[in-house]
Amino acid sequence: MTLGRVVGTIVATRKDPRLEGYKLLIVRAVTPDGKEEPGYVVAVDTVSAGNRELVITVSGSSARMAEGCKDKPVDCVIVGIVDGLSLD
Repeated sequence: MTLGRVVGTIVATRKDPRLEGYKLLIVRAVTPDGKEEPGYVVAVDTVSAGNRELVITVSGSSARMAEGCKDKPVDCVIVGIVDGLSLD
């Protein structure tokens, strides 16, 4: 699992039929203290995340285990919206 921030959306009028109805978001990885890390990923949104929200993503085989993603061509899925975090 990784922390990320939603930074954009993707509109794809043509895509694999198994992805019809799924929202695709652009996510940038962040550290627990909020600093942005290099790179971006496209993630399937399963929790109705919004722009600039801090989210939890899973990738690889874990992404295909997320609710509604079994047997779908996904590699990164948003599985949670972070309400708060603390570092000890």
